[in-house]
Amino acid sequence: MAKSPTPLHPQLHAVTERIRLRSAATRAAYLARIDAAGQAGPVERSALGCTNLAHAYAAAPAADKIWLRQQRTANLAIVSAYNDMLSAHQPLAEFPEWIKEAAREVGATAQFAGGVPAMCDGVTQGKAGMELSLFSRDVIAMSTAVALSHNMFDATLCLGVCDKIVPGLLIGALSFGHLPTVFVPAGPMTTGLSNDDKAKVRQRYAAGEVGQDELLAAEEKAYHGPGTCTFYGTANSNQMLMEIMGLHLPGSAFIHPHTPLREALTREAARRVAQLTRLGNQYTPVGHVIDERAVVNGLVGLMATGGSTNHTLHLVAMARAAGIVIDWDDFDAISAITPLLARVYPNGKADVNHFHAAGGMAFLIRELLDAGLLHEDVKTVAGGAEGLRAYTRQPQLEGDRVVWVDVPALSGDPTVVSTVAAPFSSDGGLRVLKGNLGRSVIKVSAVKPENRVVEAPAILFNDQSELIAAYKRGELNRDFVAIVRFQGPSANGMPELHSLTPTLANLQDQGHKVALVTDGRMSGASGKVPAAIHVTPEVKAGGPLGKVRNGDLILLDAEAGTLDAVVPAAEWATRTVDTADLSANWHGTGRELFGGFRRAVTGAEQGAMSFGEF
Repeated sequence: MAKSPTPLHPQLHAVTERIRLRSAATRAAYLARIDAAGQAGPVERSALGCTNLAHAYAAAPAADKIWLRQQRTANLAIVSAYNDMLSAHQPLAEFPEWIKEAAREVGATAQFAGGVPAMCDGVTQGKAGMELSLFSRDVIAMSTAVALSHNMFDATLCLGVCDKIVPGLLIGALSFGHLPTVFVPAGPMTTGLSNDDKAKVRQRYAAGEVGQDELLAAEEKAYHGPGTCTFYGTANSNQMLMEIMGLHLPGSAFIHPHTPLREALTREAARRVAQLTRLGNQYTPVGHVIDERAVVNGLVGLMATGGSTNHTLHLVAMARAAGIVIDWDDFDAISAITPLLARVYPNGKADVNHFHAAGGMAFLIRELLDAGLLHEDVKTVAGGAEGLRAYTRQPQLEGDRVVWVDVPALSGDPTVVSTVAAPFSSDGGLRVLKGNLGRSVIKVSAVKPENRVVEAPAILFNDQSELIAAYKRGELNRDFVAIVRFQGPSANGMPELHSLTPTLANLQDQGHKVALVTDGRMSGASGKVPAAIHVTPEVKAGGPLGKVRNGDLILLDAEAGTLDAVVPAAEWATRTVDTADLSANWHGTGRELFGGFRRAVTGAEQGAMSFGEF
């Protein structure tokens, strides 16, 4: 007998209703658009003329041409972020042929509709290319829309993994929200050098204690094969989100690449999405899967796992693409009621492989469902009446086909995955900071309690390289708050400043009280040093962070949720916002092509979107 849903936590219900009311007009308009688009005919290509059709399947195999010509079978779009430079996306090379073969098994066809760019923040970290990173999400969304614009496809399979790729793919897919969409991950690389040991070598290098050869050797041991990086940053937070929001096949997030189960799940995704089309018996458009409940489930998942702060931008943008309006107060409210159930680096020493082996997503989702901390009554690509309860099962192989079995009752490692009854923390560890410096977010799940309140003089930097240079000159051996300004989306594309982590961590380990305050971003893997990030409004837009002067006392209080310059109010009111010559950020490494993005982009709390309003 099916388990009766647990009553929702009252705060979860209240936040969901708040979002529903706030989004009523935009959500209704979005649903009206996609529902009208879904009434074109039994297959998308039925509206195309003969010339259009002939162009669209000129290169298709002869047998596929017969089905495409008849217009009685589903045609699946493959949109992929494949490239063979990046370990996370290299495994996707094999997926299109598997998908096409599986589609034919169920009387459908599949075509590679288009590729999207996939850049790596790990490669561009601390370099000029990082200033294209955030905007690459919007390029990916637009590229996805271009791929689907041919009116040839009845469903979409999105192949992508890393930081901006999955959010971009989903935003693009939601612009074709009448089409069913399944996300197909590639999985994490096997465990190499532990993330903790890697971080220690990085800190020793920053301190000048080891050379580049030792650093490179450590990095090569950590990043050693195909698959996603194993720490719990934005890439793996993406995979968690796609699962808990119902867009993966259950349990598929963290299966290794190049394994029989990974191949079987990829083939099953193709067979499954064919059932979700208007020609199948379970029509499930992606625009109806992503509703207020699914978005709130995503928020809960982020908090329960200590997920990436980058999703305070990306989840806002993904929700907005479906007509749903969320803000950082929603993140804060959900964090307050969500227990931390996972200890994965940087919130612990384990990696995502340990997390998966201990029960992973299935165990975590079951715990949260049984505590009334997730919406169970949602639509998912798994289909059926179970809603999210289907995601409490794990995939395994029987022959060459996938079956799903209940996750074990107990955690395989309670130090990595715990229960609601015995959480690692009573809250999710992500908080909103408010004060006379604006609004920002801070991730405290990896910050020791004694480091969560810092009151120290400000030192101003207009570029991350200035901070590192000051450290090397021996000027930072003291308590201070680093104010790194002009790093917002309209200033220079809001790059991650993760390269500052080893430097600031060294100073903190030496006993200094240090913190970072910036209108830029930090990596999803950051967390040891208290960092008030995404400060909004950004300085270039006149944000009050630009009023700070060297030596001002700054109080960052993650416990109270405040961020202030301790300056008399009368003096503060008379100060002007500093300006800077940012022209050097606007040329080289392709940055000159992104001027339109910088001019159009919204603020951080609005998702840092360059599209304007949906």
